[in-house]
Amino acid sequence: MNQQRIVLLSAAGLASALLLGACGSSMDNASSGTSPSHVAPVATATAAASEPAASAPAGSGHLAITTTLMARAVEGVGSVVTDDKGMTLYRYDKDQAHPSKWTCSGTCTKTWMPVMVQDSVKTMGVEKSLLGTVHRDGKTQLTLGGWPLYRYMGDTAAGQANGQAADGMWYAVTPSGGKSVR
Repeated sequence: MNQQRIVLLSAAGLASALLLGACGSSMDNASSGTSPSHVAPVATATAAASEPAASAPAGSGHLAITTTLMARAVEGVGSVVTDDKGMTLYRYDKDQAHPSKWTCSGTCTKTWMPVMVQDSVKTMGVEKSLLGTVHRDGKTQLTLGGWPLYRYMGDTAAGQANGQAADGMWYAVTPSGGKSVR
């Protein structure tokens, strides 16, 4: 019984350490609202990704991972970019495109999840040359036309654009990296 308790406590401690490590330090770039100015191009693929698409559910908060960007007509906003799950992607007017810089941090990322990439990104209807990345707390956030991309937790199903024009600063991103003004 005592050995079982030690194993359970060890597992709980390890899980806690992993969760804290995944969250990163709230002091990393968040307090200054700046990001490193280094922007790297994203490797792209024209064939389907070899692994299944990994993407956080809309309500899970903090970040979303994608392997594909697609141009798609979404009711009320026109032709915009969606991720591999068909979720509308957004850009934030307070961010910067040249050089790419993100400003949404802390509690902002609970509502507006940064779109992260791990490897190559497949595109459909989105110009590959417009893709890039910006570093964010040791991870890689996807950019389009220089603008960091986000997913809105209020979009709970593919094809929704509930975050359109939120606070007059969040807009669905068009395939050219612009903001949808519909």
